[in-house]
Amino acid sequence: MEHPHSHQKKSSRLIIPILLNALITAVEIIGGIISGSLALISDALHNFTDVFALIISLIAVELQKHAHTEKRTFGYKRAEVLAALLNASILMAVSFYLFKEAFVRFIHPVNVNTGIMITVALIGLIANAGSALLLRKDAHGNMNIRTAYLHLFTDTLSSVAVVLGGIFIWFFDIKWIDPLLTVLIGVYVLKEGYVIVMQAVHILMQHVPKGISIKDIKSDIEQIKGIKDIHHAHLWSVTEDDIYFEAHINVAEDIRLSESCLLKDKIEQLLKAKYAITHVTLQLEYDSCKNVPLIQAE
Repeated sequence: MEHPHSHQKKSSRLIIPILLNALITAVEIIGGIISGSLALISDALHNFTDVFALIISLIAVELQKHAHTEKRTFGYKRAEVLAALLNASILMAVSFYLFKEAFVRFIHPVNVNTGIMITVALIGLIANAGSALLLRKDAHGNMNIRTAYLHLFTDTLSSVAVVLGGIFIWFFDIKWIDPLLTVLIGVYVLKEGYVIVMQAVHILMQHVPKGISIKDIKSDIEQIKGIKDIHHAHLWSVTEDDIYFEAHINVAEDIRLSESCLLKDKIEQLLKAKYAITHVTLQLEYDSCKNVPLIQAE
């Protein structure tokens, strides 16, 4: 479970990128219009989605601070998963829009003021790289922050591409470089956004967490002395880090309640140590639920 101070740090790290990207978006839109660079405008659109995405991520972080209640027993744990899903979906939608605009530019090339294009892109590069570095540490263990980081990292790459494109246009007058860069950036964003969307859907649909086999869990639990079999099992995630497991356990003998508590402790310790499962609910039974499969439809 995350400490309240970790949420506070995440919030403070998100505020600076929000302000920086709002400023860079305005600068790049103006620079793109003046220079005639679609790549620069596409970079500005990415930055605009960054601002929106970062605000959503900040709201999700703040929501997670709310205590669990009788009506919301899980609190707002999945707020960050929903934020990740929304942000990644926006990234993918913007990519398709940029593909359309790039196609038009391939057919009807436009003269670009490379001096303005390169200067503005360099400003964007510095701001995006600095913002991405602020979120890099938290991005590894949190899907919501990872999507915000992906927005910023993508824009860093986009700014690098725009700078290089401006240099090529300046020296070689290759106008199709501008829309080509837009397409390449869009493909990368589409790929990364799709991965995060699928991860979020995986969690929201309560699928078995990746990397864990429920059959392996069954085998490990049934090797514990005093356990006959395990059945009616469920394994799912509430967030990336919170993994839940519940099952019915048939014990081999009619044991006392105090002994059953020790048996449950052994199972919980095994699941936590080997599978990082932190929330376990077990129903111990004796000579009950015969011939019930491991997974049973409700």
